[in-house]
Amino acid sequence: MIVLLGLVIGVVAGLLLQPTVPVALQPYLPIAVVAALDALFGGVRAMLDDLFDDRVFLVSFLSNVLVAGFIVFLGDQLGVGAQLSTAVVVVLGIRIFSNAAAIRRHVFKA
Repeated sequence: MIVLLGLVIGVVAGLLLQPTVPVALQPYLPIAVVAALDALFGGVRAMLDDLFDDRVFLVSFLSNVLVAGFIVFLGDQLGVGAQLSTAVVVVLGIRIFSNAAAIRRHVFKA
């Protein structure tokens, strides 16, 4: 219940305050969102498998976002930012769909 309340408060605050992302950080936002979604789906899968640990989830969430952001930053410095961004999205996308399939199998027994 606390999680849902926090989500509602966050969405309402975002809609009312309309925060802007600095131009320098804009290339990293989509990658951070995809990395966070990967951690979220992994957490849901772990919860359904009765393996969920809040510390593991928090470390996974933060490390996914930081590592993905660092890879994109490194790509920008090397002049291949778009290619590394695509690689990060593909790898994390595969993990997201793998976790989504496991969640689907668990929920629908199919």
